[in-house]
Amino acid sequence: MEVSFERTGERRYATVVTLPGLAPRRMDPAPGYDDEIPHDLVHYLAEAELGLTAGVYGRAAAGGGEFRPTAETPGDPRRRTREQRRLKKREASLARRDRGDMARSEHFAGLCDLAWRRRSGAATPAWAEREPIPPEDAPVVDRILRHLDELAPLWRDLPVGGALTFTWPHTAVKVSR
Repeated sequence: MEVSFERTGERRYATVVTLPGLAPRRMDPAPGYDDEIPHDLVHYLAEAELGLTAGVYGRAAAGGGEFRPTAETPGDPRRRTREQRRLKKREASLARRDRGDMARSEHFAGLCDLAWRRRSGAATPAWAEREPIPPEDAPVVDRILRHLDELAPLWRDLPVGGALTFTWPHTAVKVSR
């Protein structure tokens, strides 16, 4: 599965997932736009680094998630409704198999976002300065921060219409401008 973080406007981005042989699915606009690094990209890195298979991107790779098809489902309206119902059932089934991956993804995405902002000098909320990184989480946070250090300049320089693309679950990036 390919995952792209596409800059769609001056303060907007989309997250696009494409499984082999299927039309791309999008979340547009995606939540948490930031000039420095988008929220969903931090989640991607956390899930890839931790090997999470039931987080946002593991579920998307299994055909679930909150991503919507970019192409209209062919056929009559009843067929489209059945397809939407099928996708919702698949996501519910995948959610039941979650072994805490979504919570771990949220935990590490939050920690890494704050830690990276502190380290890079980006603006952070006042309460964040009082939140230390738990020692048991520090090795994973450090690995994710190295990726954020590499990707943040690429994101900042990306023009509208450009994208950072990954092949799940890898962290090597392809930049398209």
